[in-house]
Amino acid sequence: MACTSGCARVPVDRVTLQVDLPANFRVKSAANYSPATGESCTLPWRRGKRPERKIFSVPYNPTASRVTQELPLTETVEGCSLVLRSVEFDFYARWGVRDTDVGADMAAIYIQDRAGVERPESGAPELKGRCQWLFRTLGSQHAIRKILKCNALDNEGQPQGAPAGGVVPRNRLPGNTLRLVLEVANEEKPYMGNTWVRVPQGWKRCQGKNMDDQYGFCTKGAAHFRPFKMPDGRECTVYPTCTE
Repeated sequence: MACTSGCARVPVDRVTLQVDLPANFRVKSAANYSPATGESCTLPWRRGKRPERKIFSVPYNPTASRVTQELPLTETVEGCSLVLRSVEFDFYARWGVRDTDVGADMAAIYIQDRAGVERPESGAPELKGRCQWLFRTLGSQHAIRKILKCNALDNEGQPQGAPAGGVVPRNRLPGNTLRLVLEVANEEKPYMGNTWVRVPQGWKRCQGKNMDDQYGFCTKGAAHFRPFKMPDGRECTVYPTCTE
């Protein structure tokens, strides 16, 4: 029987989660549920699989990709009414061909119940983040290693001090799409300040007190640099071009 305009609409009890990943990224997410506001029930502590925590994982993709997952906004576990509280993300990204050439960072989206939370201006809730590759040297051979750091972006696209993700009001979620969009910064940066010097072809690694100085801070007024080992085995003095 066709429903007339007087029929009550059943609220949609789900949200579509989409994560836009750069090339050579993979993600493992966990949707976390806990008792709804006003519920007096508690969940027992347990090891291993927890029904109030939904795990979702996708492998590396050589190209930029979008991952989609349907999440219920409410669940009932052992007679306890639960609501979606947060979604946590573990990001992994390849920066080289070796198995160990991988960087990782975390992000999270928190679901807010309080009134007065700012809403997106229009369309689906969308959170943006930028991942930055940070390079450094490590060990006696001063081998290049990279660290991944992903931060949230503000409305003007400027990186913030907080990790990627953010807070979303619950009333924006039913039947909607919640999107986390990640990008990678165009240029790599040194992991630690005052250890590299910018040159026209890239960066030179400061020697520090001597060649055995693992910190290798740049000394004022001195231009002493050390060679380093690239991931492909080359010994270079300028990163990443290896050309003077």
